[in-house]
Amino acid sequence: MNRRACITLLGSAAAWPLAARAQQTAMPVIGLLDPTSSDYSNADRLRAFRQGLKDTGYVEGENVAIEYRWAEGQVDRLPVLATDLVRRRVAVIATLGSAVFAAKAATTTIPIVFISAEDPVRLGLVASLARPGGNLTGFNIFNEELAAKRLELLRELVPGATRVAVLVDPTNAPASESTLRDVEAAARAMGLQIQVLEASNSREINAAFATFVRERPDALYVGGGPFFNTRRIQLAILAARYLVPMTSTARAIAEAGGLMSYGSDVLDTIRQVGVYTGRILKGAKPADLPVVQASKFALVINLQTARALGLEVPSTLLARADEVIE
Repeated sequence: MNRRACITLLGSAAAWPLAARAQQTAMPVIGLLDPTSSDYSNADRLRAFRQGLKDTGYVEGENVAIEYRWAEGQVDRLPVLATDLVRRRVAVIATLGSAVFAAKAATTTIPIVFISAEDPVRLGLVASLARPGGNLTGFNIFNEELAAKRLELLRELVPGATRVAVLVDPTNAPASESTLRDVEAAARAMGLQIQVLEASNSREINAAFATFVRERPDALYVGGGPFFNTRRIQLAILAARYLVPMTSTARAIAEAGGLMSYGSDVLDTIRQVGVYTGRILKGAKPADLPVVQASKFALVINLQTARALGLEVPSTLLARADEVIE
């Protein structure tokens, strides 16, 4: 081998690490901002998000990186976590639940894909559903708008119910205000009395259930929000101890031992968040991606819990259930 060929070969070899580093630097980074905890989200929810990315050609660790930020059910941590993602200059921020508000406050330029529990236009997240207009777009899962339907289903399961306790998280103002507005309106139409309870930590959840000894509500309606999802085991244990039928927006709470849940197919929506995130990485602009309205809703009934409460689930209701937990 002559000297010139040798120098060329050595120069090429030296360039390989530099090329590899440049390729790594060019790999887009997604920020995933989640108000819940990693133990709640890391299984089915993350699998769904990664599947959505894969559907658009992105695989974590191969051609895209993900920076995860968990609020562990503490909504007040979200602004700091969102600011950190902005500081790291991620290409897109995918938000789940109430995390969208912190992300919106942190940046007006980085694209944000959200899941909203109610009308995102009314919440001020987008200008319109068809043409969002800014740096946000996403999905509306109608969690709060379904309050009347949840109460109707609860009345079918507990036909004698006249007094319903409603548990909300005061630190998550958007979710709690929407829950109370919609539940109170639906309750008035159905002739139900409402008792409002607040809890933002485990001790306050215990205190809320302790009032049942005196107040004796016929059922419990758990409002939406990440905090209650992260405390689903505690809620199920207390509901069993106080023998109170419990309904919620979250399938996870019914799976943990709640009586029932009714809401959109959240896992499919999270997959779609992954799809939108991938499309934005490919060049699509949030302003041009319409907000998608959920159209699939699931009724989950925990038959084991119903038996423990001495409730007989009507066969007509069982036939309509999308999932029955034995």
